[in-house]
Amino acid sequence: MMRIQDTLRLATRMFRTRPARTWLTILGMGVGFAAVVILVGLGYGLQGVLLEKIVFGDAMLSLNVITPPSQVVVIDDDEIEVLSRLEYVEDVAPLASFTSLVTFGNLTGSIMLNGVEPKYFSYAGVVPLRGELFENGQTDFVVLSSAALKLFDIEAEDIIGKTVSFNVFVSVEGKDEAQEVPINKDYKVRGIIEDDASIFAYIPLSEFSSRFAVNYYEKARVKVMGREFLDAVEERVLERGFVVTSLSKTVDQANKIFAGVQVVLALFGAIALIVSAIGMFNTMTVTLLERTKEIGIMRTIGGSPLNIKVMFLMESVIMGFFRRFVGNLYRCRRRFIYELFIKHLS
Repeated sequence: MMRIQDTLRLATRMFRTRPARTWLTILGMGVGFAAVVILVGLGYGLQGVLLEKIVFGDAMLSLNVITPPSQVVVIDDDEIEVLSRLEYVEDVAPLASFTSLVTFGNLTGSIMLNGVEPKYFSYAGVVPLRGELFENGQTDFVVLSSAALKLFDIEAEDIIGKTVSFNVFVSVEGKDEAQEVPINKDYKVRGIIEDDASIFAYIPLSEFSSRFAVNYYEKARVKVMGREFLDAVEERVLERGFVVTSLSKTVDQANKIFAGVQVVLALFGAIALIVSAIGMFNTMTVTLLERTKEIGIMRTIGGSPLNIKVMFLMESVIMGFFRRFVGNLYRCRRRFIYELFIKHLS
Protein backbone atom coordinates (compact mmCIF):
# COMPACT_ATOMS: atom_id res chain seq x y z
CA MET A 1 0.00 0.00 0.00
CA MET A 2 1.42 3.36 -1.08
CA ARG A 3 1.89 5.84 1.75
CA ILE A 4 -0.09 9.09 1.70
CA GLN A 5 3.03 11.25 1.73
CA ASP A 6 4.40 9.33 -1.28
CA THR A 7 1.11 9.80 -3.15
CA LEU A 8 1.18 13.55 -2.44
CA ARG A 9 4.82 13.79 -3.49
CA LEU A 10 4.14 12.05 -6.80
CA ALA A 11 0.89 13.98 -7.37
CA THR A 12 2.56 17.37 -6.88
CA ARG A 13 5.56 16.53 -9.02
CA MET A 14 3.85 18.13 -12.02
CA PHE A 15 4.43 21.58 -10.45
CA ARG A 16 8.17 20.94 -10.61
CA THR A 17 8.52 19.06 -13.91
CA ARG A 18 5.94 20.91 -16.05
CA PRO A 19 5.01 24.09 -14.13
CA ALA A 20 3.99 26.19 -17.15
CA ARG A 21 1.50 23.66 -18.52
CA THR A 22 0.12 22.92 -15.07
CA TRP A 23 -0.48 26.52 -14.13
CA LEU A 24 -1.98 27.36 -17.53
CA THR A 25 -4.42 24.47 -17.08
CA ILE A 26 -5.32 25.69 -13.59
CA LEU A 27 -5.77 29.24 -14.89
CA GLY A 28 -8.05 28.04 -17.69
CA MET A 29 -10.22 26.08 -15.27
CA GLY A 30 -10.28 29.03 -12.85
CA VAL A 31 -11.46 31.43 -15.53
CA GLY A 32 -14.16 28.98 -16.62
CA PHE A 33 -15.41 28.54 -13.05
CA ALA A 34 -15.33 32.28 -12.41
CA ALA A 35 -17.21 32.97 -15.66
CA VAL A 36 -20.18 30.88 -14.51
CA VAL A 37 -20.37 32.51 -11.08
CA ILE A 38 -19.82 36.06 -12.35
CA LEU A 39 -22.28 35.91 -15.24
CA VAL A 40 -25.06 34.34 -13.17
CA GLY A 41 -24.31 36.70 -10.28
CA LEU A 42 -24.39 39.65 -12.67
CA GLY A 43 -27.89 38.69 -13.77
CA TYR A 44 -29.17 38.42 -10.20
CA GLY A 45 -27.33 41.60 -9.17
CA LEU A 46 -28.82 43.74 -11.94
CA GLN A 47 -32.25 42.30 -11.16
CA GLY A 48 -31.83 43.22 -7.51
CA VAL A 49 -30.72 46.77 -8.35
CA LEU A 50 -33.72 47.30 -10.61
CA LEU A 51 -36.30 45.89 -8.23
CA GLU A 52 -34.78 47.74 -5.28
CA LYS A 53 -35.52 51.02 -7.06
CA ILE A 54 -39.13 50.25 -8.01
CA VAL A 55 -40.47 47.89 -5.35
CA PHE A 56 -41.99 49.49 -2.27
CA GLY A 57 -44.56 48.12 0.17
CA ASP A 58 -47.82 49.97 -0.59
CA ALA A 59 -46.83 50.65 -4.20
CA MET A 60 -47.09 46.92 -4.95
CA LEU A 61 -50.71 46.98 -3.74
CA SER A 62 -51.87 50.03 -5.69
CA LEU A 63 -53.27 50.65 -9.15
CA ASN A 64 -52.43 53.75 -11.15
CA VAL A 65 -55.74 54.98 -12.62
CA ILE A 66 -55.35 57.59 -15.38
CA THR A 67 -57.92 59.78 -17.13
CA PRO A 68 -57.93 58.69 -20.82
CA PRO A 69 -56.66 61.25 -23.40
CA SER A 70 -60.13 61.46 -24.98
CA GLN A 71 -61.57 62.47 -21.58
CA VAL A 72 -64.72 60.48 -22.30
CA VAL A 73 -64.62 59.82 -18.57
CA VAL A 74 -62.71 61.86 -16.03
CA ILE A 75 -61.56 61.31 -12.47
CA ASP A 76 -63.55 63.84 -10.46
CA ASP A 77 -64.70 63.89 -6.85
CA ASP A 78 -67.75 61.77 -7.66
CA GLU A 79 -65.60 59.19 -9.42
CA ILE A 80 -63.15 59.13 -6.51
CA GLU A 81 -66.08 58.30 -4.25
CA VAL A 82 -67.19 55.49 -6.58
CA LEU A 83 -63.68 54.02 -6.75
CA SER A 84 -63.31 54.12 -2.97
CA ARG A 85 -66.51 52.08 -2.60
CA LEU A 86 -65.37 49.29 -4.93
CA GLU A 87 -64.95 45.88 -3.33
CA TYR A 88 -61.43 45.17 -2.02
CA VAL A 89 -60.43 48.85 -2.35
CA GLU A 90 -58.86 50.22 0.81
CA ASP A 91 -58.18 53.84 -0.16
CA VAL A 92 -57.90 56.25 -3.11
CA ALA A 93 -55.38 59.10 -3.44
CA PRO A 94 -55.93 61.53 -6.36
CA LEU A 95 -53.41 63.75 -8.12
CA ALA A 96 -54.31 67.12 -9.66
CA SER A 97 -51.87 68.53 -12.19
CA PHE A 98 -51.56 72.04 -13.67
CA THR A 99 -49.06 73.74 -15.93
CA SER A 100 -47.36 76.43 -13.88
CA LEU A 101 -44.51 78.87 -13.60
CA VAL A 102 -42.07 78.43 -10.74
CA THR A 103 -40.00 81.32 -9.43
CA PHE A 104 -36.83 80.97 -7.40
CA GLY A 105 -35.06 84.23 -6.68
CA ASN A 106 -34.92 86.12 -9.97
CA LEU A 107 -35.32 83.00 -12.12
CA THR A 108 -38.61 81.71 -13.52
CA GLY A 109 -39.30 78.53 -15.46
CA SER A 110 -42.16 76.30 -16.61
CA ILE A 111 -43.06 73.33 -14.43
CA MET A 112 -45.84 70.80 -13.95
CA LEU A 113 -47.31 71.42 -10.51
CA ASN A 114 -48.98 68.41 -8.89
CA GLY A 115 -51.27 68.54 -5.90
CA VAL A 116 -51.37 65.37 -3.79
CA GLU A 117 -52.15 64.16 -0.32
CA PRO A 118 -49.15 62.79 1.65
CA LYS A 119 -50.48 59.21 1.39
CA TYR A 120 -50.06 59.42 -2.40
CA PHE A 121 -46.28 59.18 -1.98
CA SER A 122 -46.58 55.82 -0.24
CA TYR A 123 -49.04 54.43 -2.79
CA ALA A 124 -46.89 55.60 -5.73
CA GLY A 125 -43.59 54.43 -4.23
CA VAL A 126 -42.15 57.95 -4.22
CA VAL A 127 -39.08 58.34 -2.00
CA PRO A 128 -36.89 61.43 -1.57
CA LEU A 129 -33.38 61.58 -2.97
CA ARG A 130 -32.56 64.43 -0.59
CA GLY A 131 -34.56 65.91 2.26
CA GLU A 132 -38.04 64.66 3.19
CA LEU A 133 -41.60 64.51 1.85
CA PHE A 134 -44.28 66.70 3.37
CA GLU A 135 -46.73 65.12 5.82
CA ASN A 136 -50.34 65.58 6.90
CA GLY A 137 -51.06 69.07 8.15
CA GLN A 138 -48.02 70.59 6.43
CA THR A 139 -49.22 73.09 3.80
CA ASP A 140 -46.19 75.32 3.35
CA PHE A 141 -43.82 72.80 1.76
CA VAL A 142 -43.01 71.69 -1.78
CA VAL A 143 -41.12 68.70 -3.16
CA LEU A 144 -39.23 69.13 -6.46
CA SER A 145 -37.91 66.66 -9.00
CA SER A 146 -34.18 66.60 -9.65
CA ALA A 147 -34.85 67.74 -13.24
CA ALA A 148 -36.47 70.92 -11.88
CA LEU A 149 -33.16 71.91 -10.30
CA LYS A 150 -31.69 72.31 -13.78
CA LEU A 151 -33.99 75.29 -14.30
CA PHE A 152 -32.03 77.16 -11.67
CA ASP A 153 -28.64 75.45 -12.14
CA ILE A 154 -28.48 74.54 -8.45
CA GLU A 155 -27.69 71.45 -6.42
CA ALA A 156 -30.19 69.68 -4.18
CA GLU A 157 -28.31 70.53 -0.99
CA ASP A 158 -28.36 74.24 -1.87
CA ILE A 159 -32.10 74.57 -2.52
CA ILE A 160 -33.53 72.55 0.37
CA GLY A 161 -34.90 75.01 2.92
CA LYS A 162 -35.17 77.81 0.34
CA THR A 163 -38.54 79.13 -0.87
CA VAL A 164 -40.20 79.12 -4.30
CA SER A 165 -43.51 80.51 -5.60
CA PHE A 166 -45.91 79.43 -8.34
CA ASN A 167 -48.28 80.92 -10.92
CA VAL A 168 -50.82 78.30 -12.05
CA PHE A 169 -52.54 78.21 -15.47
CA VAL A 170 -56.18 77.25 -14.89
CA SER A 171 -58.59 76.42 -17.73
CA VAL A 172 -61.49 78.84 -18.10
CA GLU A 173 -64.82 77.11 -18.49
CA GLY A 174 -66.23 77.55 -21.99
CA LYS A 175 -62.94 78.85 -23.41
CA ASP A 176 -59.88 77.24 -24.93
CA GLU A 177 -57.50 79.59 -23.17
CA ALA A 178 -56.06 79.27 -19.68
CA GLN A 179 -55.98 81.93 -17.01
CA GLU A 180 -52.83 82.59 -15.02
CA VAL A 181 -53.61 82.46 -11.32
CA PRO A 182 -50.80 83.46 -8.94
CA ILE A 183 -50.54 81.57 -5.67
CA ASN A 184 -49.64 84.38 -3.34
CA LYS A 185 -47.60 82.20 -1.07
CA ASP A 186 -44.01 81.02 -0.75
CA TYR A 187 -43.35 77.31 -0.35
CA LYS A 188 -40.27 75.97 1.37
CA VAL A 189 -38.45 73.20 -0.51
CA ARG A 190 -38.60 70.16 1.77
CA GLY A 191 -37.25 67.39 -0.45
CA ILE A 192 -35.95 66.35 -3.87
CA ILE A 193 -37.22 63.35 -5.87
CA GLU A 194 -34.83 61.58 -8.23
CA ASP A 195 -36.24 62.12 -11.72
CA ASP A 196 -34.01 63.68 -14.35
CA ALA A 197 -36.57 63.31 -17.15
CA SER A 198 -39.61 65.26 -15.91
CA ILE A 199 -39.81 68.76 -14.48
CA PHE A 200 -42.47 68.70 -11.78
CA ALA A 201 -43.23 69.61 -8.18
CA TYR A 202 -45.59 68.33 -5.49
CA ILE A 203 -47.55 70.54 -3.13
CA PRO A 204 -50.44 69.59 -0.80
CA LEU A 205 -53.68 69.05 -2.72
CA SER A 206 -55.51 71.37 -0.32
CA GLU A 207 -53.48 74.28 -1.70
CA PHE A 208 -55.31 73.85 -5.02
CA SER A 209 -58.81 73.21 -3.71
CA SER A 210 -58.66 76.20 -1.34
CA ARG A 211 -57.83 78.65 -4.16
CA PHE A 212 -59.75 77.44 -7.22
CA ALA A 213 -61.99 74.63 -8.37
CA VAL A 214 -60.37 71.37 -9.38
CA ASN A 215 -62.72 70.03 -12.06
CA TYR A 216 -60.98 66.70 -12.50
CA TYR A 217 -57.81 64.89 -11.51
CA GLU A 218 -55.02 63.74 -13.79
CA LYS A 219 -54.70 60.36 -12.09
CA ALA A 220 -55.40 58.52 -8.86
CA ARG A 221 -53.75 55.75 -6.87
CA VAL A 222 -56.15 53.02 -5.80
CA LYS A 223 -54.87 51.07 -2.78
CA VAL A 224 -56.08 47.45 -2.79
CA MET A 225 -56.44 45.27 0.32
CA GLY A 226 -54.22 42.47 -0.99
CA ARG A 227 -52.21 41.47 -4.02
CA GLU A 228 -54.66 38.69 -4.85
CA PHE A 229 -57.36 41.33 -5.41
CA LEU A 230 -55.41 43.45 -7.90
CA ASP A 231 -56.80 41.77 -11.01
CA ALA A 232 -60.39 41.93 -9.79
CA VAL A 233 -60.18 45.64 -8.92
CA GLU A 234 -58.32 46.41 -12.16
CA GLU A 235 -61.10 44.77 -14.16
CA ARG A 236 -63.73 46.87 -12.37
CA VAL A 237 -61.81 50.09 -13.03
CA LEU A 238 -61.26 49.22 -16.70
CA GLU A 239 -65.00 48.69 -17.07
CA ARG A 240 -65.46 52.32 -16.10
CA GLY A 241 -63.31 53.42 -19.08
CA PHE A 242 -60.09 54.44 -17.33
CA VAL A 243 -56.51 53.53 -18.18
CA VAL A 244 -54.95 51.33 -15.49
CA THR A 245 -51.35 50.35 -14.83
CA SER A 246 -49.94 48.28 -12.00
CA LEU A 247 -46.42 48.19 -10.58
CA SER A 248 -46.84 44.52 -9.66
CA LYS A 249 -47.32 43.62 -13.33
CA THR A 250 -44.23 45.62 -14.22
CA VAL A 251 -42.24 43.69 -11.60
CA ASP A 252 -43.58 40.35 -12.88
CA GLN A 253 -42.59 41.25 -16.44
CA ALA A 254 -39.15 42.37 -15.26
CA ASN A 255 -38.67 39.07 -13.42
CA LYS A 256 -39.57 37.12 -16.57
CA ILE A 257 -37.12 39.17 -18.64
CA PHE A 258 -34.32 38.71 -16.11
CA ALA A 259 -35.05 34.98 -15.90
CA GLY A 260 -34.31 34.76 -19.62
CA VAL A 261 -31.22 36.94 -19.23
CA GLN A 262 -29.93 34.71 -16.41
CA VAL A 263 -30.40 31.58 -18.53
CA VAL A 264 -28.47 33.14 -21.42
CA LEU A 265 -25.65 34.30 -19.12
CA ALA A 266 -25.53 30.88 -17.46
CA LEU A 267 -25.24 29.23 -20.90
CA PHE A 268 -22.30 31.45 -21.82
CA GLY A 269 -20.67 30.64 -18.48
CA ALA A 270 -21.36 26.93 -18.94
CA ILE A 271 -19.71 27.02 -22.38
CA ALA A 272 -16.61 28.62 -20.86
CA LEU A 273 -16.58 25.99 -18.11
CA ILE A 274 -16.97 23.13 -20.60
CA VAL A 275 -14.11 24.47 -22.74
CA SER A 276 -11.85 24.74 -19.70
CA ALA A 277 -12.88 21.23 -18.55
CA ILE A 278 -12.00 19.83 -21.99
CA GLY A 279 -8.63 21.58 -21.70
CA MET A 280 -7.98 19.95 -18.32
CA PHE A 281 -9.11 16.55 -19.63
CA ASN A 282 -6.75 16.95 -22.57
CA THR A 283 -3.88 17.88 -20.25
CA MET A 284 -4.49 14.89 -17.99
CA THR A 285 -4.73 12.58 -21.01
CA VAL A 286 -1.41 13.85 -22.37
CA THR A 287 0.11 13.47 -18.90
CA LEU A 288 -1.13 9.89 -18.72
CA LEU A 289 0.26 9.02 -22.16
CA GLU A 290 3.63 10.59 -21.32
CA ARG A 291 3.92 8.49 -18.18
CA THR A 292 3.16 5.02 -19.53
CA LYS A 293 6.72 3.92 -18.80
CA GLU A 294 6.45 5.28 -15.26
CA ILE A 295 3.19 3.41 -14.77
CA GLY A 296 4.83 0.23 -16.05
CA ILE A 297 7.70 0.60 -13.58
CA MET A 298 5.27 1.23 -10.72
CA ARG A 299 3.34 -1.91 -11.65
CA THR A 300 6.62 -3.89 -11.84
CA ILE A 301 7.73 -2.89 -8.33
CA GLY A 302 4.35 -3.82 -6.87
CA GLY A 303 2.12 -0.79 -7.33
CA SER A 304 -1.54 -1.78 -7.65
CA PRO A 305 -3.97 -0.26 -10.19
CA LEU A 306 -5.73 1.37 -7.23
CA ASN A 307 -2.51 3.10 -6.14
CA ILE A 308 -1.96 4.46 -9.64
CA LYS A 309 -5.58 5.58 -9.93
CA VAL A 310 -5.38 7.34 -6.56
CA MET A 311 -2.22 9.14 -7.64
CA PHE A 312 -3.78 10.53 -10.81
CA LEU A 313 -7.02 11.40 -8.99
CA MET A 314 -4.94 13.22 -6.41
CA GLU A 315 -3.32 15.24 -9.18
CA SER A 316 -6.76 16.14 -10.53
CA VAL A 317 -8.00 17.10 -7.05
CA ILE A 318 -4.97 19.34 -6.43
CA MET A 319 -5.38 21.03 -9.81
CA GLY A 320 -9.09 21.42 -9.14
CA PHE A 321 -8.39 22.97 -5.74
CA PHE A 322 -6.00 25.51 -7.21
CA ARG A 323 -8.46 26.11 -10.06
CA ARG A 324 -11.14 27.05 -7.51
CA PHE A 325 -8.64 29.21 -5.63
CA VAL A 326 -7.71 31.09 -8.82
CA GLY A 327 -11.40 31.38 -9.74
CA ASN A 328 -12.25 32.86 -6.35
CA LEU A 329 -9.45 35.41 -6.66
CA TYR A 330 -10.71 36.37 -10.12
CA ARG A 331 -14.30 36.53 -8.86
CA CYS A 332 -13.32 38.73 -5.88
CA ARG A 333 -11.59 41.14 -8.22
CA ARG A 334 -14.64 41.28 -10.50
CA ARG A 335 -16.95 41.60 -7.49
CA PHE A 336 -14.95 44.61 -6.26
CA ILE A 337 -15.33 46.27 -9.67
CA TYR A 338 -19.03 45.36 -9.76
CA GLU A 339 -19.67 46.86 -6.30
CA LEU A 340 -17.97 50.07 -7.39
CA PHE A 341 -20.25 50.12 -10.44
CA ILE A 342 -23.38 49.59 -8.33
CA LYS A 343 -22.25 52.26 -5.84
CA HIS A 344 -21.77 54.71 -8.71
CA LEU A 345 -25.16 53.74 -10.17
CA SER A 346 -26.90 54.30 -6.85
